[in-house]
Amino acid sequence: MHSISRRGLLKTGAAAGVLAATGMPVRAAQRGGTFKLGLAGANTSDSWDGRTHSDSYMIVTAHGCVFDCLTEVNANGELVGELAESWEASADAKTWTFKLRQGVTFHNGKPFGADDVIESLQMHTAEGAKSAAKPIVSAITEMKKLGEHEVQFTLAAGNADFPFLMSDYHILMYPAGMIEEAIAKGIGTGLYKVDSFDPGVRTLMSRVDSHYKDGKAGWFDSVEVIAINDSSARMNALMTGQIDAANRVDFKLENLLKANPNINIFEVTGNQHYTFPMLTNLSPFDNLKVRQALKFAINREEMVEKVLLGHGAVGNDHPIGPANQYYAADLPQNDYDPDKAAALIKEAGLDGLQVDLSSSDAAFSGAVDAAQLYQASAKAAGIDINVVQEPADGYWSNVWLKKPWVACYWSGRATEDWMFSTAYETGVPWNDTKWENARFQELLLLARAELDQAKRRDMYTEMQALISSEGGTVVPMYANYVDAHSTKITNGGATIGNLWQLDSSRIIERWWMA
Repeated sequence: MHSISRRGLLKTGAAAGVLAATGMPVRAAQRGGTFKLGLAGANTSDSWDGRTHSDSYMIVTAHGCVFDCLTEVNANGELVGELAESWEASADAKTWTFKLRQGVTFHNGKPFGADDVIESLQMHTAEGAKSAAKPIVSAITEMKKLGEHEVQFTLAAGNADFPFLMSDYHILMYPAGMIEEAIAKGIGTGLYKVDSFDPGVRTLMSRVDSHYKDGKAGWFDSVEVIAINDSSARMNALMTGQIDAANRVDFKLENLLKANPNINIFEVTGNQHYTFPMLTNLSPFDNLKVRQALKFAINREEMVEKVLLGHGAVGNDHPIGPANQYYAADLPQNDYDPDKAAALIKEAGLDGLQVDLSSSDAAFSGAVDAAQLYQASAKAAGIDINVVQEPADGYWSNVWLKKPWVACYWSGRATEDWMFSTAYETGVPWNDTKWENARFQELLLLARAELDQAKRRDMYTEMQALISSEGGTVVPMYANYVDAHSTKITNGGATIGNLWQLDSSRIIERWWMA
């Protein structure tokens, strides 16, 4: 086997090699108290099936709380072990061997081991399974149990980022032979066990005794997670002390929050981006000129100013963000140019353009306002955008991936390949544009296995350029993660993770009562 050290990993920029376990520092924290968390992103269709998790409520309550993954990206952006202690790769990055943590048990008392890993991964490729992690797991051609606490994966092609992918919040570890029961009851290996779960309403959890993360994480005795999709209601609950923390600060109420001495706002820059994906297999979005016209018909600066109130940056119609290693900052910017947009519509053979844009604040805070701003800016190009306000409940199951053009948000991913393979690879469940480009797909496979940093950068730059100029999504802005918490809780001044909202969605295990 070929092993690459942490130092070598940083030197090459490739996520291949052996990294030590936990990586979680012991901080001046104390046990106790009930943490009350108010979250947007809840649905009545929510469940403990990680394959279906697509919004903040289940992401926060599942991974890093009730369930664990094999690996974890810590608050500093480093990959560390969670249920895996270490891993090593073959020279071509096609074979990966993971050594698993011993002495871990599920909430029902079953010991954790290799069989659980294999069955948990097989869930994502089972017949009829609709998993967003299917493209990750389907790349594994063989899973071999080498021992009770050792698993070997053989990939169809080399993947330098494979250990990173095992931290995906969809790929939760379930007990083998009882996965259906575990999904029904929420049985994982996480720090907190489920006491009650009312989908779209409320979840009550209590701390597990004698957990393998004792002394390193999981400081609250109990946790109550309340679904509060309405942003005004969520902010009011925080200001009146009904909850201790909330995600997705409503920027219209930001000044009120700042004026409250008992509330702190915490903001980090990550790769979260707000998007308007269009299904390119449907007319008129199958016309390249129409897609390009819509990209020049949006006033990005105005949107950042009025929707994000400055909490973000202008996007350039591709999903790789400023926090990514191979972010192509020097690409030509798609600026607001209504004359150019109008000319492109004529080149498409159309006399004007009328299109529906489905939007809801379930997509992102201010999504309806953003769609209306888009509508106004596009008028100057002779483009008539009809904004369809969709219900918040069921938006991700009834609108996204279903309607031709919608509002959407993406948290971004820790690596370029992770982002591309989740949302842009041909045939993956979450490809929300159905955009087909042979060169892009060729580069995706080449870059995935490439360990040379310079070559990898060139490939990812070209891929970003292709999506920006030809792809089927408008990415007007990168949005900072802006959340808020009561002074009753703290993380001791430690770094706040920027992979997802709320400390990379691990606020429950990382924070404690002040």
